[in-house]
Amino acid sequence: MKIKPVVLFVGGFALYVVLTVAVLLFYKDDPAQMTWQHRDNFNAKIIGRYKLSESRTQDEVTGRLGGPDITKAVQLNGQVYQLMYYRTQRKLPDGITTEDECTALLFINRQLVAIGDVAISQYQQYVNNDNS
Repeated sequence: MKIKPVVLFVGGFALYVVLTVAVLLFYKDDPAQMTWQHRDNFNAKIIGRYKLSESRTQDEVTGRLGGPDITKAVQLNGQVYQLMYYRTQRKLPDGITTEDECTALLFINRQLVAIGDVAISQYQQYVNNDNS
């Protein structure tokens, strides 16, 4: 009668494996439901994986990260330039998100073209060149 504990153990372990695999494959992180600490880490992790050599649309990014914390946009010569900021490093616990707490993503016609300080510089260059 010692087989029953072994069967229960194997059955329980199999159930654990099945549930773990199901969660890993089918559970999608929801940034809107995360605490600010988890969301900052999540944003930094996902943005850190983005490669400009891979084509990425604005819809893909917002679908994964949710809405941006700060957005700037301008239309110049028939093209839409949108700078989206996602908070990746909180500095002051004041409840206000500032640009220096974020990583910027630049989209031109809804395609990701630059990340970080380069994105900010390019956006400012486009805007300043149009005002000249």
